[in-house]
Amino acid sequence: MRIFGGRWAGLQLLSPGERVRPTMEPLRDACMRRLGDALVGARVLDLFSGTGALGLEALSRGAASVDFVENGTSAIHSLKANVAKVKARERTRIFLKDAIPFVERLAAGAYDIAFADPPYGSKKLDRVVARWRVVPFAPVLVVEHAADHPFDAPLGGVTIRVDDSVVTILRAAPGQSLSPGTSPSK
Repeated sequence: MRIFGGRWAGLQLLSPGERVRPTMEPLRDACMRRLGDALVGARVLDLFSGTGALGLEALSRGAASVDFVENGTSAIHSLKANVAKVKARERTRIFLKDAIPFVERLAAGAYDIAFADPPYGSKKLDRVVARWRVVPFAPVLVVEHAADHPFDAPLGGVTIRVDDSVVTILRAAPGQSLSPGTSPSK
């Protein structure tokens, strides 16, 4: 597994093993290309971050900062090693927490872009999206899910599919309150 584009293109990332399913490179690249200039200077949230591939890819392509949220201890070790490898400690924060209670405490507009890649087959994806629809903690929410996961993207949502994996890019509806919120403290 490697960073696909941007400043650190080609850099190999460490993985904790088979228990973590990183986003496939072609899917990650298509998603990042679709986000394009929105990544530049963005405050990014990477939920269920695993190795940190999504957040580090965003940093590589111009994001200002990334907060990683992961509750697996073996994944946290790989994530910390990957952040150190790209020398991005000052632009990142790592939270050893469950993603669901984490997003439930966020204010609208706490981040510019949020990524959520929960375990396939879990209801955590639905819970993150449900919370985002009530309190849009980022104007852009990018979710990865299995192709067979029943998921109704709102009108205007963009779906990218590679094999059995799908990334859906959701944007907050016009008029939704997105005044800058506060990010969580460590």
